[in-house]
Amino acid sequence: MKILETERTILREVTTDDAEFILELLNQASFIRYIGDRNVRTLEQARDYIENRFTKSYKRFGFAMWGVVLKETSKLIGLCGFVKRDDLPDADIGFAFLPQFEKRGYAFESASAVMRYGRDILNLPRVLAITSRDNESSQKLLAKIGLKFERLISLPGDAEELKLFSSDL
Repeated sequence: MKILETERTILREVTTDDAEFILELLNQASFIRYIGDRNVRTLEQARDYIENRFTKSYKRFGFAMWGVVLKETSKLIGLCGFVKRDDLPDADIGFAFLPQFEKRGYAFESASAVMRYGRDILNLPRVLAITSRDNESSQKLLAKIGLKFERLISLPGDAEELKLFSSDL
C-alpha cells in the first residue's frame, strides 16, 4: 500500500514479497555497523522479520519503516519511516539505504516527507531519532530535517551509548 510520494520516490508498506531486499539491506556492512546486526540470514528469517517488525507495527500504530521505491525503476532502494520502541516515549524516525543509493539525496527527500506525514497525517507531537555516536552522516541528515541533539542514552540490549535527537512537530 502506497503511503506517500516524493519527487523521485514512493514510500509504501513493506511486505513479505520484499524479503530478498530486506535480507540484502540488513546484511550490508554499513547497516550492521551503524544500526545493528539483526541476525537475519535467510529469506525465511527476512519474511519473519517483516511480519514481526513491520506488519505488526502497521496494524498497531499505523506506521513502521516503509519501503522507498525509486519511481524511475520501481526498484526498492531503502527504508524510511517511524519506529515505536518500548524504551522511548515517542516514535523515532529511521532510514537505511542500499550503499549504491546513498549520498544521492534519497534519504533527505524521504525523511523530509516522512516528517511532514508524521505532523500532518499521524499528528505526532514529537519525533525522536537515535544514532550511534560515530554515525555522522545520519546525524547531519537529522539536523537537516529539523532534529536537534538532546543527550546520550543507553537502551536495554545496546552495549554502546546512543545519541538521542528530538523535534517537536
